[in-house]
Amino acid sequence: MKILHVETGRHLYGGPQQVIYLASALRDMGHDNTIVCPPDSGIDDAARAAAIPVRNLFCAGDLDLPFAYRLAQYIGESQPDILHCHSRRGADVLGGLAASFTDVPAVVSRRVDNTEMRLLAALRYRPFKKVIAISEAIAEVLRDRGVENDRLTVIRSSVDTAAFEQPGDSAAMRREFDIAEDTTVLAAVGQLIPRKGHRYLLQALADLRESYPQLRLVVFGEGFLRNQLQEQVAALDLGEIVTFAGFRDDADDLLPCFDMLVHPALAEGLGVAALKAAAASVPVVGFSAGGLVEAVADGETGILVSPEDVAGLGSAIARLIDDPELRRRLGNAGRERMQNEFSIATMAEKHVQLYESLIDA
Repeated sequence: MKILHVETGRHLYGGPQQVIYLASALRDMGHDNTIVCPPDSGIDDAARAAAIPVRNLFCAGDLDLPFAYRLAQYIGESQPDILHCHSRRGADVLGGLAASFTDVPAVVSRRVDNTEMRLLAALRYRPFKKVIAISEAIAEVLRDRGVENDRLTVIRSSVDTAAFEQPGDSAAMRREFDIAEDTTVLAAVGQLIPRKGHRYLLQALADLRESYPQLRLVVFGEGFLRNQLQEQVAALDLGEIVTFAGFRDDADDLLPCFDMLVHPALAEGLGVAALKAAAASVPVVGFSAGGLVEAVADGETGILVSPEDVAGLGSAIARLIDDPELRRRLGNAGRERMQNEFSIATMAEKHVQLYESLIDA
């Protein structure tokens, strides 16, 4: 089977990484994959490193109509069996438009749970035979927006548990960020954008500082809120507690070194950062928002509290600081759950079944 993937994101965040997982697994199963992506993008580099064929096509966003024409041309040249569009930045709208000019069955993955106007949803998803939601939460949003249930399927994102088999170099991490050995260290991983909820975490830390003066937080990720969040850190006098590490290619290597991941997102498709933390045996504290309730088994692999509940978030963090055995138990349970329910092999096989059902239709 020949699959053409379209991913137009610039950075190798959670969604593009899932495309790499999927294409690599499909290749290992004997299928032919090519990824269409912008030149010099994060997924471009990752695909080449993984020996996945790439076709570079620049895309400026949803209004870049020439991209749809170029993609349609390439579909005609390469003659794939399936077109799979992955990102919302141009790939879904323009990928669907390109697909409408061909006879190739097309599917699209939806990875975010924010709502959109019903008319826009109808136009966005009309060209696709199937819409793949990465969580039940996203599927429910799509149903509410009018996407027919028989065109919806849920295939959860996966995590490479093998990448987290070895413990991280905690001593090296602590040296890099100048953190004492006896200090509890939290990680936050995600884009610095409003829906990731960093502002609530910073407020919770301010409330915890007096009881836990040795507490530290390392924030991984970039986004347009960085300056605003740094100003909040200064206003709350958290400068000695919070470190902004930016976007790090080695974030996965560092993740096992932390005592917990705090993920206070207000909206989340599934929460790849939470999946990775669990795979690394790191417990997760977060808000019970969107697909995070599927990524984290509350009370079993982490602790979830109501969205925007700063006091509840702080209490959950304090509970894990005070109980190292609970951290260990939740972390171990998280890794076991990722191995059993969120494996790359399971995710890839479900995609193959979907692709074959459309080709045979």
